[in-house]
Amino acid sequence: MATNQDLTKTVEQCSHCGTQTPHRVTVEIVTESTGNTNAAFSREPYRMSECTRCGNTTRKRMNNA
Repeated sequence: MATNQDLTKTVEQCSHCGTQTPHRVTVEIVTESTGNTNAAFSREPYRMSECTRCGNTTRKRMNNA
C-alpha cells in the first residue's frame, strides 16, 4: 500500500515540456518486496514530481542505501 503526502507546488525543469513549469511534488512510500515475510522491511520513500502543464510524472527513490 502506498501513502501520498502533498508537500509543495514548485517550479522545476520538465523533461517533456523542455521548460521550467510548476510541478506537484509528493512523497510516496513503496513496498519493494513481493513476499509477505520481508514486506515490512522493504518500504522505501520515492519523490514523485508531476508537471501541472503536461502531466508528465517522474519518480526517484530517495534512499539510495
